[in-house]
Amino acid sequence: MPIHNVLIVDDSKTELMYLSDILKKAGYAVVTAENAEEANKRLDQAKPDLILMDVVMPGQNGFQLTRAITRDPRFSDVPIIMCTSKNQETDRVWGMRQGARDYITKPVDQAELMGKIRALG
Repeated sequence: MPIHNVLIVDDSKTELMYLSDILKKAGYAVVTAENAEEANKRLDQAKPDLILMDVVMPGQNGFQLTRAITRDPRFSDVPIIMCTSKNQETDRVWGMRQGARDYITKPVDQAELMGKIRALG
């Protein structure tokens, strides 16, 4: 499935702007959400082709939200890349267990991110 529409979920406005900028320059359509509640609203509006998910957020964290999204039959085929400052191997393993397809640590390297997205597309 080619990737055109990307949902970025991150509670940092700076991170949202940085990631949006990278993806828009690469030709992707981007929608953002600052928390799980907002992410769920965006998912109800339109199904993305890819989700970039932060972990540390107020309320429901990225691990919990990833698990909920990947278990929802409507979105189980949407790949999720965890995009987080949590850089321990145990965090990466846990993220993958929740259903994430890949895991990248902040600060996000543009070339690494684009490579991971291309690998999914």
